[in-house]
Amino acid sequence: MIVESPAKAKTIEKILGSDFEVKSCYGHIRDLEKEDMGIDLKNGYKPKYIVSEDKERVVKELQSLAKKSGEVWLATDEDREGEAISWHLCEVLGLDPLTTKRIVFHEITKPAIQKAVANPRTVNMDLVNAQQARRILDRIVGFEISPILWRKMSMRNNLSAGRVQSVAVRLIVEREREINNFTSQSSFRIEALFQAADINGKRVSFKAEGPERLKDANSAQEYLDKCINATYSVKDIQVKPAKKSPAAPFTTSTLQQEASRKLGYSVSRTMQIAQKLYENGHITYMRTDSVNLSDTALEAAKNAIHKQYGEKYHQHRKFQNKNESAQEAHEAIRPTDMNATSVSDPNEYRLYELIWKRTMASQMADAQLERTIAKIGVSTQPDPLTATGEVLKFDGFLKVYSEGRDDEDGEEENEGMLPQLNIGQGLDLQEMLATERFTRPQPRYTVASLVKKLEELGIGRPSTYAPTISTIQQRTYVERRDKEGVKRIFQVLSLKNGEVTQRKETENTGAEKAKLFPTDLGMVVTDFLSEHFQRVMDYSFTAKIEEEFDQIAQGREQWNKMIDEFYHPFHETVEHTMETAGRIKGERVLGNDPESGKPVIARLGRFGPMIQIGSTEDEEKPRFATLKTNQSIETINLEDALDLFKLPFSLGVYQDKEVVIGAGRFGPYVKWGEQFISIPRGEDPIGVDMDRAIALIAEKQQADAPVGFYEGKPVTKGKGRFGPFIKWEDLYVNVPRAYNFDALSQSDIDELISKKLEKESNRYIRQWEAEKIAIENGRWGPFIRFGKKMLKLDKKEDGTRYAAEDVADISLEDVKKMIVQQLPDAFEKKEKKAVKKAASGAPKKTAAKKAAVKKSAPKKK
Repeated sequence: MIVESPAKAKTIEKILGSDFEVKSCYGHIRDLEKEDMGIDLKNGYKPKYIVSEDKERVVKELQSLAKKSGEVWLATDEDREGEAISWHLCEVLGLDPLTTKRIVFHEITKPAIQKAVANPRTVNMDLVNAQQARRILDRIVGFEISPILWRKMSMRNNLSAGRVQSVAVRLIVEREREINNFTSQSSFRIEALFQAADINGKRVSFKAEGPERLKDANSAQEYLDKCINATYSVKDIQVKPAKKSPAAPFTTSTLQQEASRKLGYSVSRTMQIAQKLYENGHITYMRTDSVNLSDTALEAAKNAIHKQYGEKYHQHRKFQNKNESAQEAHEAIRPTDMNATSVSDPNEYRLYELIWKRTMASQMADAQLERTIAKIGVSTQPDPLTATGEVLKFDGFLKVYSEGRDDEDGEEENEGMLPQLNIGQGLDLQEMLATERFTRPQPRYTVASLVKKLEELGIGRPSTYAPTISTIQQRTYVERRDKEGVKRIFQVLSLKNGEVTQRKETENTGAEKAKLFPTDLGMVVTDFLSEHFQRVMDYSFTAKIEEEFDQIAQGREQWNKMIDEFYHPFHETVEHTMETAGRIKGERVLGNDPESGKPVIARLGRFGPMIQIGSTEDEEKPRFATLKTNQSIETINLEDALDLFKLPFSLGVYQDKEVVIGAGRFGPYVKWGEQFISIPRGEDPIGVDMDRAIALIAEKQQADAPVGFYEGKPVTKGKGRFGPFIKWEDLYVNVPRAYNFDALSQSDIDELISKKLEKESNRYIRQWEAEKIAIENGRWGPFIRFGKKMLKLDKKEDGTRYAAEDVADISLEDVKKMIVQQLPDAFEKKEKKAVKKAASGAPKKTAAKKAAVKKSAPKKK
């Protein structure tokens, strides 16, 4: 039996016993060739597949086992990707997909596996064709549009376009522009504070709100002035029962959203952990559109709820799918054992607990509330104030779980209790406030809210969200980051003791955490694609394509016919765009530099967004400055752009060394003599004075002070991009979590360094430092290290691999031959570079002279 992963194989083999040998194919074994897109466009879009290089050994092993076995069964995942893997295995192993036994199951438990083995089927070619159609169409879009971006932009060739990824970036770009173009409007909210006696006779405070917002401070002043000698009484009281109902069990999308909101997990991390939970038999299949629970699961949930919380907490529920084409699986994500409230693995525990709680809550009783609404009359105003209170009478499902919320959902009203009130009862006003409040734009997307939006629009499917969000970040079209808030002044008018007063207060506004921001590159690419590929970038068209994949999966549409209808108009657009579209400039003129009078332009350069003063056509070379992380070509103004050219600047001398503030590729810094000290993220380098620079220097000196010694030489510590480390001479040693990094003892330091030295001593089998060539011990056996590249060793004459002892005496010449087989021009590059340098030596002198003349030109004026 063949499955995708070793963990899944191990779990299933335990269940099936000696009748089956369960092996893993480690995911997809074949993919489209890179050459000619891997698609025969003239022959019905026939795909040309090739076994991935890293899967050749796996395939050979499976072929060998298939020949020896009495029968081969396929047990890959039950979605389209899993079905495609089964078909590829049939093709590669010479199995007949019409007769080879294929089993599917929603959970890896003994009953489920035994039931699947008792009811095998064959490979479903409709599901395979739906997967192939997606793969082929996405390959066509990516391979035909990406070269246009390379040609039309002065960037490195790491630009790409994709059917789903480009539309996802468009959503983020459009939201950013909505925010940038949003003009906040202010209004005043009336809020009155009263006191009344509660059931114990104790006087308690409660608040009531005005009927509507007042447009400005004058209106607010008039309203409060009218209330100066007013009387207040209860005009009406309504007590209404209310309830809250639980959410449905998790689908892939809702699990990704909730794990992002509550646990801060990325979509890819959520799916990795869910995959492990599934493979270890803890949860049902994690790629699903369905909210349904099986009868067995419903009964198990009922029993677990009765046992843990009592009968009154259970309420049988059957959830219905809004999406009729839910195609991935037939059950929601749930625990396989409802009585197991946790799992032992600490990395899997939090996500499992979330799934268990959500499943339990979905079968629990509603939370019962009592909501009180009191209308309070004001003798001098026509409209009453409103006080609301809420009491939880029965917690129901809230005992276990409460669903997270996105910023888009608005703030949840969290009302407290009201004291006992009676109609006609007079009330004492403590204070009435008119507070200035501002309208807010739609918030930027979080990972959770983007997944939610993609699902609402019908773009993508459960298996595509994680790779899509990862890709748009890897391509630097989108960044996931925090945004600091800014101080804002607002007005408060107060009526107290018969007098109206005014004051100003400040609040922090606009702060955001872990939001998705489009980069300038993402915006420029989106604009180009939206202009020239309107159909591909259209939300409804992308959703329609997904629906057509669903039709293919159900056997209602031919996959190559669907591709053909898409390809011809698309390819014509590609050819037309390549011929007629101008270069993508992505630039904006901000004004003129007051010193030189030259234009100041914000634009996208080869290495990212920058500011340029002057033109390449001018006699004097233009000056350039890189934008800060929180700046954008679209929103930067002339003043902020010119500030970027103030760096570097000198603050003076401290302890006989010059102190300079500058900015480099890793951010702003203080340079003290030859030492560089990073300025903390978010701090404006322009505002750093000598006192602040000295404080940063002192912090760095303290951080660099030795934390111990090894063999009489100092050991320092620090934190880098890969986490905490200690440094001894030129050796960097990562400090694992098992050690207390903040309080490393001398014995910890000795242990860490000695282990690292021992590891390093076993690392090299042979080493030629001058040539930057070595043979190293690797996880899978010895390999060649050539510069930064890792290359394979040839096999021995008998076809077996080299062991460490076989290469202990290998010659440099033999190793070089192996390198040349894999990198034919490996040893030619240096010679070519030397020739180029020699050839360009003379002109460089002339260039230097010309530059000197240019520098002196302004002085003649």
